Amino acid sequence: MFVSTAFAQTGAPAGGGDMLVQFAPLILIFVVFYFLLIRPQQKKMKEHKAMLDSIRRGDRVVTGGGIIGTVTKVDNDELQVEIADGVKVRCMRGTVNMVLAKTEPAKGGAKADAATTTTAAATPVEGETAEAAPAPAEKAKGIGGLFGRK
Repeated sequence: MFVSTAFAQTGAPAGGGDMLVQFAPLILIFVVFYFLLIRPQQKKMKEHKAMLDSIRRGDRVVTGGGIIGTVTKVDNDELQVEIADGVKVRCMRGTVNMVLAKTEPAKGGAKADAATTTTAAATPVEGETAEAAPAPAEKAKGIGGLFGRK
């Protein structure tokens, strides 16, 4: 009675162009999410995996719990990390968050590398006195040393 016949009529069927216009915002949102969120996260995960695969003995690492130490032994998925003099802990390779310092691969073995580093540190450069070279104990330690704090 109160409804007019114009409102009671059925509408024309939707065309194919309307369907594309309706899904265009959803497609645009997915493209933006891919380039701003998904792709950078995949790149970060790939870099982290490469970092974990390249860990070797002598590297200074930070674990997921915030423990800083030097890697002394590397197995497949397990690392032995020395966190203090004589204190070694075993941790999974995946728990390493960051590598603070990478070591150079030994060319002549560990003995040759150790001999060159001790003689180079003990011998002053020409024109320089032995006092000018800082002693290893005087170097800044911990995370504060990374940011220039003493």
